[in-house]
Amino acid sequence: MSVPLLSALIFFPIIGGFSLLIVKREDVQAIKTMALIISLMEFVLSIPLFFMFDKTTYLMQFTEHHSWIPAFHINYSLGVDGISVLFILLSTLVTILAILVSWEAIQTKVLEFFLSILFLEGVMIGVFCATDIFLFYIFWEVMLIPMFLIIGIWGGPNRIYATIKFFLYTLVGSLLMLVGIISLYMKGGHTFDVIELAKHSYSIKFQMWLFWAFFAAFAVKVPMWPVHTWLPDAHTEAPAAGSVILAAILIKMGAYGFLRFSMPILPQATQAMMGPMIVLSLIGIIYGAIICLAQTDLKRLIAYSSVSHMGFITLGIYSMNTQSIEGGILQMINHGVVTGALFLCIGMVYERTHTRAIKDYGGLASTMPIFGSFFLLFTMAAIGLPATNGFIGEFLVLLGSFIHKPWTAFFAATGLILGAWYMLWLYQRIFFNPINKKVVGLPELTTREVLTLLPMVGLVFWIGLYPDAMLSFMHVSVEHLISQVQGSMETAQHVAAVIPH
Repeated sequence: MSVPLLSALIFFPIIGGFSLLIVKREDVQAIKTMALIISLMEFVLSIPLFFMFDKTTYLMQFTEHHSWIPAFHINYSLGVDGISVLFILLSTLVTILAILVSWEAIQTKVLEFFLSILFLEGVMIGVFCATDIFLFYIFWEVMLIPMFLIIGIWGGPNRIYATIKFFLYTLVGSLLMLVGIISLYMKGGHTFDVIELAKHSYSIKFQMWLFWAFFAAFAVKVPMWPVHTWLPDAHTEAPAAGSVILAAILIKMGAYGFLRFSMPILPQATQAMMGPMIVLSLIGIIYGAIICLAQTDLKRLIAYSSVSHMGFITLGIYSMNTQSIEGGILQMINHGVVTGALFLCIGMVYERTHTRAIKDYGGLASTMPIFGSFFLLFTMAAIGLPATNGFIGEFLVLLGSFIHKPWTAFFAATGLILGAWYMLWLYQRIFFNPINKKVVGLPELTTREVLTLLPMVGLVFWIGLYPDAMLSFMHVSVEHLISQVQGSMETAQHVAAVIPH
């Protein structure tokens, strides 16, 4: 394309966010309206990605390439394929919903809050577009700043502790990744181009230590067990918009990193680490589900459910077949929709009650029946009810993991049973327990809140009933990715066979 669409998607919300500075700080309504209009325009700008994307090729599309720092072969290179394109669309949608759910909830430093949300949107899209690994790292690190501010300024009473923990975990992992990127640059022909780096062959020893350098950043971001402990604190203390973006987009970037960098660039290490990664994923699935049963805080329960659901995603990725990887990517989208919607719901009810303790609720089915209907739908999607989006993603992951190793599907299915237990029990306590005096007379959802939830309802049924709408984007790219990993292993085995001992 002649139009630099990806650059526009990255920089339009950033410039739009800073344009809020021209509005008087006291004119809160104008700030909110302007932020919403910018996010809506950004979503419209992303729509051509969906309709103009060529599903028949694995090559990068909508590409842009400009020399940035020639002395070190660093380029401003952008592109999307079937693995990344859907996350850009999800990012632009979720930002709109994050702004809507914050309409009344944010009362202090309103201008700075919406500027942070729009700035975060731009750098998130940059992460999914970058095809130069140094540029990717810049976006990856800059992304910490707005989220740090969103949790640290507008979060709950323990926000400072949660923010520092979030920042330290992600920063330490990212610094190790930076060391790996520099080493890769030196070994890979002095280039940061992801496609060129994947064409080079590296010794298995180099691949293994580089795998762990990338693992330090990606596993923390997922987050995988046992480096998951920052997530419940961050979710619990973040405002509703922060939790929605964190659940829907940010934690997907770790799994995306495994797909974009670890697998094509380090194929032999990926093959060697399949077993340990699957074991860590299964531990995360079961551990996260069991911990959910012990939670007394609404947001903390959903946060730990993310640990369990993200375990499904990494299980799909490292079961290493078409069904499992496509299921893992689809489940990344599904988790973003469903868990993002649940955090939207929790934010709406918290705005009315100012409590997250499950014991403070009960009887909401009679006081807020419309809210109860939305929450029930998202609960059913979270546990994988057929015809909802959660079902097809989990089915593909289980199918792919069974093809790889039947016992892994057995343990993963145990996590599904536990998931149904804690989600249905949560729903029963909130909506059907005896009415708590704290929820008597709560107002029903407003029109704005209903409109905020409706896009997620549409996605739950659209993906659930017609999953090929999403799967068709990733078929060719996933098959190419698998061929890269398997082809590298076959080449290595052939070389080992012909070299005399």
